[in-house]
Amino acid sequence: MNIHGLQKLTLLDFPQNVACTVFLGGCDFRCPFCHNWELIDGTAPAVMDEKELFKFLETRKGLLDGVVFTGGEPTLRKDLPDVMRQIREMGYKIKLDTNGNGPDRLAALVDEGLVDYVAMDIKNGKDRYGETIGIEGFDTSAIEESVRYLLSGKVDYEFRTTVIKQFHDEQSFKDIAQWINGAEKYYLQGFVDRDTVPYAGLEAWDKATMQSFLDIVKPSVKTAELRGY
Repeated sequence: MNIHGLQKLTLLDFPQNVACTVFLGGCDFRCPFCHNWELIDGTAPAVMDEKELFKFLETRKGLLDGVVFTGGEPTLRKDLPDVMRQIREMGYKIKLDTNGNGPDRLAALVDEGLVDYVAMDIKNGKDRYGETIGIEGFDTSAIEESVRYLLSGKVDYEFRTTVIKQFHDEQSFKDIAQWINGAEKYYLQGFVDRDTVPYAGLEAWDKATMQSFLDIVKPSVKTAELRGY
């Protein structure tokens, strides 16, 4: 497995766990606000392979609780299950970040017991999904299937939305609230512009507006919070 980045320590990415974060290249979305655009086509230089990752994890036993797989879109990697199995055998918990566009792949990992926590992005309401992910006319049926799967409670999970002024408004969150009604956890993340973001000029909403969006979704989910404020 080509690994395109490793954050050796994070206290934020895996709730209630000290973890490292593994970045994998390749994605089937083209979100114009992506922070990891260099990973999208999978051609970014690899920093290590799975053998080197395993060596690193051997040295961190007792110091780290878990491993986070993010991207890109990790579930596109056919070798991901094998790598997860070996990490499981080392005693680590595993968190998966996913865009939800591969419900069968997501379910297979969870059903095999390879994942302890899933963070799935809800990019927008269904009507503006394609616009928000850079794929006009996008069919959201796979996303809807992943949402239903996570709502079934087979694994601990959260939904999250990165909020951008150019893509999100009150209607976005009315639509999302209806879509994920009954969810355990939902987070609204403030957009932060970076040099790696492919499209210039995107903006974050102010905190007061973000709070108003949060108030829209709160009645529909058990826990709803702002992140990054």
